Parts: sequence; C-alpha cells; structure tokens
Amino acid sequence: MSTVTWITARGLFGRRRFLLLLPLPALLLVLAIVSRSLGVHPSEWGPPVLVGLGLAVVLPVVALIVGTGVLGAEIDDGTVVHILTKPLPRWQIVLPKLAVATGVSAATVAVPLYVAGVLADSVRLGLALAAASALGALAYSAFFLALSLLTRRPVLLGLVYVLIWEGLLGRFVDGTRVLSIQQWVIAFADRMAPTDLLGTTVSVPVAVVLTALVAVGSTILAIDRLRSFSVAGETS
Repeated sequence: MSTVTWITARGLFGRRRFLLLLPLPALLLVLAIVSRSLGVHPSEWGPPVLVGLGLAVVLPVVALIVGTGVLGAEIDDGTVVHILTKPLPRWQIVLPKLAVATGVSAATVAVPLYVAGVLADSVRLGLALAAASALGALAYSAFFLALSLLTRRPVLLGLVYVLIWEGLLGRFVDGTRVLSIQQWVIAFADRMAPTDLLGTTVSVPVAVVLTALVAVGSTILAIDRLRSFSVAGETS
C-alpha cells in the first residue's frame, strides 16, 4: 500500500493538474485579508467568502480536481495497467489513492479557510472550518474517485453536481440541501463554532450519517468497479 501511495502522490504532484489547485485557495486568502485590512465588518464579507467561495467553490473544486485525478488520469493515459497487473487486492489500490486525495484536498483547503475564519471571527471558527473541510474532503474525494471509475467524463459530471445540485438547486430548493456535502460541512463547522456567519437547515446527526454513507459507499463502489477492469484498463 505504501508503494501505491508513493506512486499516487508522485504522479499527482508531477502533473500540471496540481497547479490548478493553487489559484482558488489563494483568492480566498486575498479576499479575506483585503476585507479585514479595509475594515469591512465580518458580517458583510464573512458569509460570501467563507461559505460562498470557501465551502461552496474552493473545497468541492479542489476535491474534484484531485479526486478524479488520482486514478482517472492513470486510466486515461493507460498507466493504470502497471498497477492492475500487480497481485494486489483492489482495496489496496483504492484506499491509498483515497487517502492521498483526501489529504491533499484537506491540506490545500483547510489552511486558507483557517486563516479566513480567524480573520472573520476567531481561532475557534478557523479550527472548525479546517476540521469540517477535512471531513468534507473525505466525502467529496470518495465520491469523485468513484465517479472517475464510473464514467469517462467525471470532471463534467462532478461540476454538474457542484454547480447545479449544490449551487443552483441547493440555493432555491430546500429539499436538496439534505443531500449536499457542502451543507454537511457547514453543519459540522457551525456545531464546532456557532456563529451567525454560517447557517444551514441540515442537522448534525443527519450530516454525520450521510457523510459516513457517502464516504464508505463510494469507496466500496470504487473497489467493486475497479475489479471489473481488465488489464487493458477497460471495463468489461
């Protein structure tokens, strides 16, 4: 498993795709720092920056780029053949890749969210946002990893989920929020650091159960799907 982890991390950091992770977190930091330095009240810039940008855009988009890349890129270029020919159970391939995707996504997003949370309110809010985003990174990464094995257009379908389901429908149709990873992350952060800057209609128990279901279910689905791949990297 350590070998798969190393290959995955090296491949991820060696691709140009990794450079796509930097602009959005940097923008989040810049907006938070500028808003604070200009003396804008946190109630005015906190929700759009922390939630509207941080949790609704930066977290899912970073997880989408990484989650679909740790295995999807290998399927596209054919290098997955080298892994599939090894006498390894498929779970020993999927779990290390999920761990790398979650770790990279969480680290990339948690740091700017922590800084923005501290600038907006307190260290407690910063820590809550960082911890909640790590849980969200796990759910998003598992979901997008499974998606990369189910379709040849995982990024497109992932964007549809993020922009249409979580963004558009989640804003205007209350019933869709309960099935939104974004709303689960907000629920976690708001429970750890209650504040008027955050708000969701999803309860924490529901968020916990659904986060676990998505993470575990998507991982099992990815393992099962990978078993159907032939040595050529095509599904049977």
